[in-house]
Formats: sequence, structure tokens, C-alpha cells
Amino acid sequence: MDEVRTEAWWGRRAWALLSAVRARTPLVQCITNLVSMDIVANAMLAAGASPAMLHCLREVPDFSPRCDAVYINVGTLSEDWLPSMRAAASAGRPWVFDPVAVAASGFRMEACLSLLALRPAVVRGNASEILALASRSDDSFKGVDSSHDSSDALQAAKALAQSSGAVVAVSGAVDFITDGIQVVSASNGVPMMQKITATGCAVTALIAAFVGADPSDALVAAACALAIFGLAGEIGMESARGPASLRMHLIDALHGLDEQTVTSGVKISLLP
Repeated sequence: MDEVRTEAWWGRRAWALLSAVRARTPLVQCITNLVSMDIVANAMLAAGASPAMLHCLREVPDFSPRCDAVYINVGTLSEDWLPSMRAAASAGRPWVFDPVAVAASGFRMEACLSLLALRPAVVRGNASEILALASRSDDSFKGVDSSHDSSDALQAAKALAQSSGAVVAVSGAVDFITDGIQVVSASNGVPMMQKITATGCAVTALIAAFVGADPSDALVAAACALAIFGLAGEIGMESARGPASLRMHLIDALHGLDEQTVTSGVKISLLP
């Protein structure tokens, strides 16, 4: 890194990337789980991206190469969708991977490892998912939600980044993003976001939109997307009365973010 990435630098970069998404409207193919499709599409639209929920294998060869990025999420994995995921990941576009509940079964682990071999630009998961994917073990599965803090998975994330070539993001109260050498933290968000289904899926899709708008630095794109989504949650929480209203206000806040709010509100730092 030639430049010093201060808090002010991160604020400017986050705003520049959000502005690029709004200006360029990156087309992102989303092969995502059935639970998440609505919030994924609405969050991406609110940010300025163009989501396409297209998963038919026969359409992938024509459609995926036209996209700015591809987002693949295995939450409701099926044998029918897996070939489409592999084909889209192999279409030559930058792609982002969400290995939801990777340790739930041997089939899911095998599927995720086969997708990981197709070199995603970014892998985003909770701490339990990243620990399982890095160790290739399904011994610790206790459900879709994480049973570990994000800091517990930091060394596993670095090892996974080094072995896969992907930027790895671990979500939690503090998000950690690494390329295997550098580690960045993003500290925006509110606890109630965990009470809304598929917020993790939505933020991974936002990462894909940021990568699609500017694929030159996936680590920066991932960190900024995570911080901006968390910031929208903080703003939404000011008006929310519970998880359902937070979902609505978060999407509204994401749509309404302005330069002053982003540059002064994102909490990103490069760890020593």
C-alpha cells in the first residue's frame, strides 16, 4: 500500500464506491437462497445496483458473461441449482460467495469446496462458517447462526484467504476482512440486525455490487460495503421499533445515504 489509509481515507473511499454503484448501476446475477431473495433484491436496488435473480442453467452461458458481478449463496442449496452456480462462477466475471451453513452436511461442504476452487473474489460468512470452510470440517455445526465471535475466526480467515486467493470477510459485532496479509475491521451495525432473516445474505450481495462497480480492490470493496450496510442499520434503528420496522428503515436509510453521513459515519480501520 502506497497511501496511508486513515479513517478519513476510508470514509472518502466508501462514498466513492457507493457513488460508483449509483452511477453505473452494476448488473449483478444473484443465485441466492429462497429465504433471502426479497431483501437481497431490495437492498441492492436501494443502493443503486441492478439485481437479477436468474438461476436457470440454460440461461447462464448467455447471461452471466454480461453481468458486472455474480453473487452465489448456498442457503437453500439443491442438486438442481448447483450446476448453475458452478457455471455462473466460471463465466469470467468477478463473483462473491456466501457459504451459508457450510458445515450442515457433507453434500453442502463438498459443494462449497467445489465452488471455492472456482476462485471467488470475496468469500463472506459468519465466524462458524469461515472456521468450518477453512478447516473443511463439519464437526462444529450448530445451526445457521454463528456460535463463535468474529475474532475467533480471524486466523482461519487469513489462512483461507491465502489458500483460496479470495478476500475473506468474517461478519460479527465487528467485521474482519482480510486478503491473507492485511486485516481490516468494520465496526458499523446494531445487534437487532441479527433478528432479521437474510441480512447477511443482503450485505454479501452489496459486496458483489461494490466489486462489480469497481473490481480493482476487492478488500476495499468488501470493507466499504459491510460498513455502509451497517451504517444504514444504525440509522434505521433510530426509527425502528423492532426487527420488522428495522428492515424497512434500513432499506430506506441505504437509499438515502449522503456524502456527509457516509464519510463521517463509516467505522473502518486497518489493523496493525
